[in-house]
Amino acid sequence: MSAAPVLALSGISKRFGAVQALTDIELEVHAGEVVALVGDNGAGKSTLVKVIAGVGPADEGVIEWDGKPVQITRPHDAQELGVATVYQDLALADNIDVVGNLFLGRELRRFGVLDEVEMERRSRELLSTLSIRIPSVRIPIASLSGGQRQTVAIARSLLGEPKLVILDEPTAALGVEQTAQVLDLVERLRERGLAVILISHNMADVKAVADKVAVLRLGRNNGVFDVRTTSQEEIISAITGATDNAVTRRKARTAEAKAQ
Repeated sequence: MSAAPVLALSGISKRFGAVQALTDIELEVHAGEVVALVGDNGAGKSTLVKVIAGVGPADEGVIEWDGKPVQITRPHDAQELGVATVYQDLALADNIDVVGNLFLGRELRRFGVLDEVEMERRSRELLSTLSIRIPSVRIPIASLSGGQRQTVAIARSLLGEPKLVILDEPTAALGVEQTAQVLDLVERLRERGLAVILISHNMADVKAVADKVAVLRLGRNNGVFDVRTTSQEEIISAITGATDNAVTRRKARTAEAKAQ
């Protein structure tokens, strides 16, 4: 019997006034698994992430964490469970060094003063375990490349020891080498046994690191695909709607195969 998913969503719906943003969304993410969440602009990806992160709670549906129903109505609820979200804007302070950014808002103190020595030690240890290479933990964030900044933002999310990490377009606007750095880090998160949700428009990135691809279209599920056995064309067809409803078609194919 396989372990319960870290996160399981069922029947998740969300409305903004007259606009139905999400309808009956289902999603599962297991420990040590990278699930790519893909879809065109307006498909509902950001809304769904906000539901999971507690920024915009769902109107209907059930959220299960480690097999038990939970309520996520604010960001604190998500953080308490073990959800860490790295948004596209990174929220890094350019003029502060790497150590300061890693511990921003959760600084360590000793006898009432900042424990710079311990924060630096932990920063080095964390970056080392993730194989993140930067010139120094004491240089300002502004001195780092886009890829290095992204890896620092992801590393910071791990200080709270989350079980699920959500990465919002982590390779957007990065060059080839910087993208490779970030994708390497995503693989390390999986190796550490974390559940990862990766939001991306880049199919090459998705094929490189994801185990499953969950497609949203017009606020609804339009297929969950195993990366190893699904072509890029099939996934793109589900995103664009070239397949009217990939979920229905796939179920029909499965039923047909069983009947034979």
